[in-house]
Amino acid sequence: MLGFIQKTGQGDGDRLLASVAATLSSRGFVLAGVIQTNYVFDPERRCHMDLQVLGDGPTVRISQDRGRFAQGCRLDPEGLANAVALVDATLERGEADLLIVNKFGKAELEGGGFREVIGKALIAGVPVLTTVSPAHLSEIRGYAGELGGELHADHDEVVAWCLTQRETAMNTGAE
Repeated sequence: MLGFIQKTGQGDGDRLLASVAATLSSRGFVLAGVIQTNYVFDPERRCHMDLQVLGDGPTVRISQDRGRFAQGCRLDPEGLANAVALVDATLERGEADLLIVNKFGKAELEGGGFREVIGKALIAGVPVLTTVSPAHLSEIRGYAGELGGELHADHDEVVAWCLTQRETAMNTGAE
């Protein structure tokens, strides 16, 4: 199952996923995936974007500082590919109760980013939790099909969904 949360304000989805991950870890979940953190380093420049690989993983910078007046995409493809490879390796060990991906965004829509890792998790019966911008709701619904479901941006509701997904996976022998 692919649970997705519609993003609202800047960084709200990231903070929600971080909070949910902390709660689930305290309840014994084995988590794979990434949580995004944005760092403002200069009020006249766009923030740095980092992905914290869950578990004992490193922090990976996925943004490029292209200068104060730069326009367009600042995603660092090499940084993103590094984070994807780290998460894929974690998922390959077969121990994860849940995959958390910071967002289903442009890279995933274009067939890259975490898209393949999400697919692998779903095939293996590992539930996936992510966020999506309102502009990409139809695309994630199309991608997820019957395996997808929208969740409200409510900590307790998301945690309950995750607990239900783990219970279902354990009862069906998907893990």
